[in-house]
Amino acid sequence: MSSISVNTITDASGGTTTSINGYTPTVSNMAGRNRIINGDMRIDQRNAGASVSGYFSYAVDRFNVGKNAGETAAFTQQRDTSAPAGFNNSLKFTVTTAQTSFTASQRVDIRQRIEGFNVADLNFGTANASPITLSFWVRSSLTGTFGGSISNGAYNRAYPYSYTINVADTWEYKTITIQGDTTGTWATDNSNGMAVTWCLGGGSSALGTAGAWVSSSVFGVTGQVNLVGTSGATFYITGVQLESGSVATPFEHRQYGQELALCQRYFEIQHFCATGYGNGSNGILFTTPFSATKRAIPTMTDVGLSYGGYTVGSINVNANPTFVGGFTTSLSSVLEIGVASALVRCQTLLTASAEL
Repeated sequence: MSSISVNTITDASGGTTTSINGYTPTVSNMAGRNRIINGDMRIDQRNAGASVSGYFSYAVDRFNVGKNAGETAAFTQQRDTSAPAGFNNSLKFTVTTAQTSFTASQRVDIRQRIEGFNVADLNFGTANASPITLSFWVRSSLTGTFGGSISNGAYNRAYPYSYTINVADTWEYKTITIQGDTTGTWATDNSNGMAVTWCLGGGSSALGTAGAWVSSSVFGVTGQVNLVGTSGATFYITGVQLESGSVATPFEHRQYGQELALCQRYFEIQHFCATGYGNGSNGILFTTPFSATKRAIPTMTDVGLSYGGYTVGSINVNANPTFVGGFTTSLSSVLEIGVASALVRCQTLLTASAEL
């Protein structure tokens, strides 16, 4: 058996990015380097690929559409099977009602907010701030200069970035390297630590000059393509990766179960059943454990409370259940179901949301 023992291996230019079998090892390409969750758009717990519309809606997990106030552009979003080699899904955005002009602070953007715990090691807001690299695959029916931004959770520090789509309806790979921000306040807890946006149109104060940190709320770049200004225009994105360092490494393909669990920290749908005897007001208590510990105490929404008959001897009884109350933690929710005086079986479909 042969071995090589050296202190460093450098490339021809003297750098430390030597390619080995077509792969460039860096300190940032270990497992877990991608700070974006569901960057390949596989997970869609809410819609299972169906089209959705409206601001703040999630077409796929962890990605939604932001705005300021008064925007008139309308659109649909959905998980789509159009994707570059190595991927099976993308997020598709289609303009259905165009907005050709904006007030100063208006904007439309696709975004993902990253929990502070997941970017704390980047040391933003200190002299040791790490450079970061954003990479993604993009396709659009329009060409030209597009923009986006990296922002802190308070949206008072932002780095506008630009990229060019050269050929219509063709997948293109983009990379943007950004020097870490040494000032500002960047959350390192379970709140919004960093926001990544892709701006699809905006007013003058929502856009800025690419390539430098600013102490304001900026979501794209001045002069960028106004995608939502063209009815029928499309925008696709997938393979989104945000990592520490100045080199874009190959996309981190996590196992499906891993990606799903990461998404479920922020949102999940659960089907629960309970059986008990009702006394007319507060007959059944049951615990609903979450598949993943939530980022914070989630908002619980009942989307399918129903009931079924339960046989006692030769008696088959039905009862109409109603929610009485309960309490929720980041680990589970205890629900109280009120039913008539009868032995019943209740079932409910619940959503738990702890989105940033």
